[in-house]
Amino acid sequence: MTTLTTTPLAPLLDRLFEEAAAATSPAVAELSAEERMRLVRSKTEYLDFYGRLRDLWLPVSRETGTLLYMLARGSSARTIVEFGTSFGISTLHLAAALRDNGRGRLITSEFEPSKVARARSNLTAGGLIDMVEIREGDALQTLSVDLPESVDLLLLDGAKALYPEILSLVESRLRPGAFVVADNADLCPEYLERVRSTGSGYMSTPFGEDVELSMRLG
Repeated sequence: MTTLTTTPLAPLLDRLFEEAAAATSPAVAELSAEERMRLVRSKTEYLDFYGRLRDLWLPVSRETGTLLYMLARGSSARTIVEFGTSFGISTLHLAAALRDNGRGRLITSEFEPSKVARARSNLTAGGLIDMVEIREGDALQTLSVDLPESVDLLLLDGAKALYPEILSLVESRLRPGAFVVADNADLCPEYLERVRSTGSGYMSTPFGEDVELSMRLG
């Protein structure tokens, strides 16, 4: 038995995934596919764009959530950094792994206040709020200071265009063997080129439909 598969977390995650699947956003529906893609790839309009998405959960899939738990558990992770809390589904998976590892600290960043409030509520309901520090604001600022000396796992699941910048903020703290998981990585070709290039300092491979799994080399 694990924290992930028992009460209170297991039924909570079932409910949250159901709510996420049913969520809609009229503001996003008004945008054309071309405009949405332009905004996804913008490094200057991300705050406005993701502010429009405040009603959407933008969660990892169930399979990716399980992968995150397994990577954190299997690597005996103690320190995790997450870019993009949203409503906290991925955060719950990672915090559950830290709980089952015996201890740890998860630093996560989210700029939308309403999502921060909901994530705190979900983490409290799941009995994991004590494992998590939520930093509210633009991650380019909140993740630029006071990071652990060594980071075991980095999850990139915020504004896709900022994946290279967030990786740069955390990179010097990634221990050899640390995992970097980038959700929807196909939306940031610049990031994929970086982690897949020879001499990048990473071993990297696509996982599933849209996840890039990378390992920091020594």
